[in-house]
Amino acid sequence: MSSKNEIWIWAEQRQERIEPSSIELIEKGKELAELLSSSLAAVYIGGSGERIEELFEYGVPKVYLLHHPELVLYQGGPYSILFSRLVAKYQPQVILMSTTYLGLELAPRVAALTGAGLTAHCVDLFVERHKDGHILVQVVPGWGGNLMVKIVCPERRPQMATVKAGIFEKPQRRPGASGEVVSNPVRLDELDWRVKAIELIEEEEDRSLEEADVIVCGGWGVKGAGVMDDLQKLAETLKGAVAGTRPLVDAGLIAENQMIGISGKTVNPRLFISLGASGASHFTTGFLKSKVIFSIDQNPNAQIFEVSDLGIVGDLKKVLPVLVDELERYMQSRG
Repeated sequence: MSSKNEIWIWAEQRQERIEPSSIELIEKGKELAELLSSSLAAVYIGGSGERIEELFEYGVPKVYLLHHPELVLYQGGPYSILFSRLVAKYQPQVILMSTTYLGLELAPRVAALTGAGLTAHCVDLFVERHKDGHILVQVVPGWGGNLMVKIVCPERRPQMATVKAGIFEKPQRRPGASGEVVSNPVRLDELDWRVKAIELIEEEEDRSLEEADVIVCGGWGVKGAGVMDDLQKLAETLKGAVAGTRPLVDAGLIAENQMIGISGKTVNPRLFISLGASGASHFTTGFLKSKVIFSIDQNPNAQIFEVSDLGIVGDLKKVLPVLVDELERYMQSRG
């Protein structure tokens, strides 16, 4: 099959370790490739490419490889030039990147250099029939998260999208799988080195939310009702993690890395409890894959109830203390 019109994903690496959020794009990339009568490929830029077999094992049939020891760390200027040259040479029709800090930095650079259309923070991707064939539809929350907006790019190619981590599921790994490697030369003297990364100092990542079975999440209503202590007590009773929305972050009640939603984290616990959050789509996209969603809000028409499996309409000041007491009593009875 011709390389032209392929579906590409950027296989982001950190010191040769492929980011899990890039792996999550593979299954969706394969789905889009099938619908667009194309094929999937990954672009890997790094120091050696010694771990690209991981991409094959997760289902990528082809990898475009650009490697040099000077590229082991992400370099904005060189990476964007190398990537845009690949685009000009092979002419993919779709490029997907994850909304990591590096993905959000590289995607607009590549879009500017190639004249591509770019949609950021997508929560879904699918294909629709268009007058000239089929086209990629990119879904993002809009208007304060109250609407899901469909964006298309009918005239520019490639179509580029950044996708939030946790939106798509990681494919099954098939150890020993192989694929095609297309190596491309790297000439350092032709690249933009005005800004150069010289060292990566990584902070220890807090993954308590992503790994929690139970998450208790507070919204604006928790701040207004002054029941943050009860929220934390509920989380402790259920041996769960505490999370929240932007108002709780701004009020200093939770840390930035505890925020759920399009600007925060995407989680899929066994039980997600929402307290005092209205349910705007930019928030709910962060937990829609949870096994059970239980919500409490005083507004019976709140959007949060549309995505909830269970719900209580009531005042948090009255409902939450009773709920905590009953749960504590139940837990004690179980020993």
